[in-house]
Amino acid sequence: MKPQLTHREQKVLWATIDHYIQTAEPVGSKVLVSEYDFGISPATIRQVLHTLDRSGLLYQPHTSAGRVPSDSGYRVYVDELIDPASEAHRYAHCFLQGDRLNPSNLDRIFRDVAQLLATLSGCIAVITAPNMQMMRIKHLQLVMLDCQTIMAIAVSDTYYTASLSIDLPHEIKPEILEGELNILNNFLNTHLRDRNWTALGSPLQWDDLDRQFQQYALLLQKSLNQLMGLCDRTALGQMFISGLTELLRQPEFSNLQQVQNIVQLLEADRASLMSLIADQSHNPDHAVSISIGSEISIEPMQNCTFISSRYHCDRQPIGTVAVLGPTRLGYTKAIASVQAAATHLTEAMSKIK
Repeated sequence: MKPQLTHREQKVLWATIDHYIQTAEPVGSKVLVSEYDFGISPATIRQVLHTLDRSGLLYQPHTSAGRVPSDSGYRVYVDELIDPASEAHRYAHCFLQGDRLNPSNLDRIFRDVAQLLATLSGCIAVITAPNMQMMRIKHLQLVMLDCQTIMAIAVSDTYYTASLSIDLPHEIKPEILEGELNILNNFLNTHLRDRNWTALGSPLQWDDLDRQFQQYALLLQKSLNQLMGLCDRTALGQMFISGLTELLRQPEFSNLQQVQNIVQLLEADRASLMSLIADQSHNPDHAVSISIGSEISIEPMQNCTFISSRYHCDRQPIGTVAVLGPTRLGYTKAIASVQAAATHLTEAMSKIK
């Protein structure tokens, strides 16, 4: 349960965390008196600091030191004392690179956004690309290449495209093939459009077709399975990570073991990172999720903050934008940057369409 703070206590807590974020040094009453215009005596500030300490929002790392925020203090700071949404528009223009919104080069979009997000936030940026579970089939097309070969093309609602060529049996007559392909295209789109991508591997009701088309059933069913399998072997659902050097500049990560833990998580234990992303995905659409320190279940990350938001296509969430940094990070900038990046990717998906 969060403590109920007076206006004065809120101001002192905000100033203490603000100064600690900037300097990484414990904050004492003298600093607050000299750098923040409270209009109250140093003795009163010391009393407020003591109250915040007893509430568990601040603590002293050493008896003679000033105070630093606890995870609970950061939580009150994020939830009640800052307004990142008002800053998001300041970062939105940084992501406006419309000339790169190329449906054939989504990897480039994700890499560029991850790199820029890392630079803006000063954290590690993580972006997950759409995966099969989130994609829906937008269109299927069978195209005649020559008298004995056709190409099957599947396009998702995120404009991922998979294609393969199909060698036809010799008994199929080329002169009637084009007309039959039109009927098969209508059949495939009627049964598969707007379904999950994995429906490509589901048996279709080929009996709905006239008898002369049954000769295609086994061949096309096999080809649809292969199209789905192609998606398995692509980068869909992968993570795009940038900004490890940004994190290494923070004094919290001067300890080699802490750095090794983070690198291990990013390089060898991405399943744990994906589980954290999944845990945060239950929030309402477009909301930003923030896990601070001990709120994170993954032990190597319990001196970190993880901020994430989801981007969308046709109002459906299809991927995640996130940053990972120390608990002592610029929350307003980081949250606003994540919001701006998620909005940009949502708009990018729309423009690609």
